[in-house]
Amino acid sequence: MNDSLHISCPACLATNRIPQARLEHSPQCGRCKAPLFSAQPFEADAESFDRILANTDIPVLVDFWAEWCGPCKMMAPIFTQAAAALEPECRLVKVNTEQAQSIAERYQIRSIPTLMLLHQGQEIARQAGAMDLSSLQRWVRQYL
Repeated sequence: MNDSLHISCPACLATNRIPQARLEHSPQCGRCKAPLFSAQPFEADAESFDRILANTDIPVLVDFWAEWCGPCKMMAPIFTQAAAALEPECRLVKVNTEQAQSIAERYQIRSIPTLMLLHQGQEIARQAGAMDLSSLQRWVRQYL
């Protein structure tokens, strides 16, 4: 049985094959040597978002937000804290809906902030509105 996972590097977007048992051991990118998990959400544009989704075997938690959105600003530090708590179980990605309108349209984002959990390109769950850290972790872990 193959116990390796493909993980896209947040620094250079290279695809890395990592044994599942090594995920907890601070793996580094084979190309650029950056940490594959840094306890920080990845800020994605349209191109990098598609590459992360296509080349990452773990679930991807996406925060759809905009600069002008008050609840989004309130949610930002909570999402960063969630990255520290949820990696390497899932990859956390932020998508600015003003800068990546094509992604927001593709996923029919109607309100922000919207959190979406995707696995292998398929939507698993969606939640609109800001959450506190414990609620966010509980919501995500029920799907992991």
